[in-house]
Amino acid sequence: MRFDPFGDPFRSLDRLTSQLVSGARTPMGMPMDVWEGDDGYHVALDLPGVDPGDVEISSERNMITIRGERRAEYEGAGNVLLAERPMGRFTRQLQVGEGLDTGRVNATYDNGVLRMTIPVSEAAKPRRIEVQPTSGQQPVSVGASAEQQSQSEQARSEQARSEQARSEQAQTSGAGASTGRSS
Repeated sequence: MRFDPFGDPFRSLDRLTSQLVSGARTPMGMPMDVWEGDDGYHVALDLPGVDPGDVEISSERNMITIRGERRAEYEGAGNVLLAERPMGRFTRQLQVGEGLDTGRVNATYDNGVLRMTIPVSEAAKPRRIEVQPTSGQQPVSVGASAEQQSQSEQARSEQARSEQARSEQAQTSGAGASTGRSS
């Protein structure tokens, strides 16, 4: 995921200018936290006073877009004495890496907080690759743990002992057969 800690300074200036010229209150950016967990990336956005039905989340390629609207509770009221809370439509976009599965994003909304989980795609997860042996060689494991390597070494030792026992048995039976012929 990309994160710009300084934001776009012109966006804030444009929003302030728009507020001053129009007299309307435009919504501020949604405060957001993003962290990586074992099951992928987690996103939490503060959306107080927003109806979950007014939140839309879409994904296209490596871009996740969150749109919503906060409506004034006093719409249609005759005389509004004070209105300081930001109202209106808002949009937030997250550009994610190719290794995330944007088709399986999970989103929940509880107590004014939108939570999303973006899983890592199966293709991007680390995996073990076994190298196949050519004739007479043992397989080699890439990325095997110490325990797996120990088990592999034990299996090779047992196989070598078994082959040696067969070889000795073949020599013994071969020697007996040649002795039997000479009698």
